[in-house]
Amino acid sequence: MIRVALADDQALLRAGFRALLDHESDIEVVAEAGDGREAVTQISRTRPDVVLMDIRMPGLDGLEATREIVADPALEDTRVVILTTFDLDEYVFEALRGGASGFLLKDTEPADLVAGIRAVAAGEALLSPSVTRRLIAEFASRSRRAADPETLHVLTEREREIVALVGQGLSNDQIAARLVLSPATAKTHVSRAMVKLQARDRAQLVVIAYETGLVRPGWTS
Repeated sequence: MIRVALADDQALLRAGFRALLDHESDIEVVAEAGDGREAVTQISRTRPDVVLMDIRMPGLDGLEATREIVADPALEDTRVVILTTFDLDEYVFEALRGGASGFLLKDTEPADLVAGIRAVAAGEALLSPSVTRRLIAEFASRSRRAADPETLHVLTEREREIVALVGQGLSNDQIAARLVLSPATAKTHVSRAMVKLQARDRAQLVVIAYETGLVRPGWTS
């Protein structure tokens, strides 16, 4: 059973998500919150697998709430998905940098929302390649907090190459085809890079790839 928490200051939106998810046999909504502080409290108590987190909430916003959740060792298995109205939202980039595992537009089709929750619960990053490349290229290009390129010195040349392809939005299967590897080998390289770079998940690799200059804004796959 995938345990989900909903954090949004719009009660009607939360009710809609709950009604949708309650129809799924493998998903259970275990907590709801109308602001960031309540979200952190409820999530710490229930320890859900996935959190659907709005950013613009009163008091503690979703960005700070995400940072607190990600920083809590007791919640290391909880994944945060940002809910947003706009695909090019600078706060989404900050949330990805802060540890969110991906984002969904609030007008996402119901089937895509459910599929996204299942994907994140399975350990995947919820990143639409085309939207994510535009989003991160837009805001990483004017970020004031670029990561030190020396961060990458722990990687092998092959791992650098693979992280760059992750940053361009390629899946493991696409990376495998590009580099003539098996998908399992590509996945292993991605996993090793995550460990070496202390990246929480694939979304963090994308951010690191841009902030270290391994991938430049405007590059395409």
